[in-house]
Amino acid sequence: MAQLKRTANAVWHGTGKDGDGTLTTQSATLSSVPYSYIARFGDGKGTNPEELIAAAHAGCFSMALAFMLSGAGFTPEEIKADAVLTMEGEGGGWRISAVKLTVRAKIPGIEPGKFQDLAAEAKANCPVSRVLNAEITLDAALA
Repeated sequence: MAQLKRTANAVWHGTGKDGDGTLTTQSATLSSVPYSYIARFGDGKGTNPEELIAAAHAGCFSMALAFMLSGAGFTPEEIKADAVLTMEGEGGGWRISAVKLTVRAKIPGIEPGKFQDLAAEAKANCPVSRVLNAEITLDAALA
């Protein structure tokens, strides 16, 4: 069985509300990127875990859809995916409750029904969808 590992590192200083930290990824695409309470729960500068999960989900879904389209004999010109992640307070903590994926794609020669089928399959089977314990909805349309 094939196996793939990716790594990331987080460093935090101070309390949860007043502290701050940095995130670094194996590829160094993120290298000591700041994150903080205000970036997570407000509009402060820096990133946050939920924003990164939304980005990962949009990217994972787009790539999964591209592979499925190619496997079905279609070459996408463009796949634009947005992910809106919802986090809700629950029992004194927080949980990711939902992700809404919206995709608009330019795919020459595909019938709308076939596109809908492949988009639903990509939503169900991309690795990020499979790891999330959240309601995932999809709004897919050809551009």
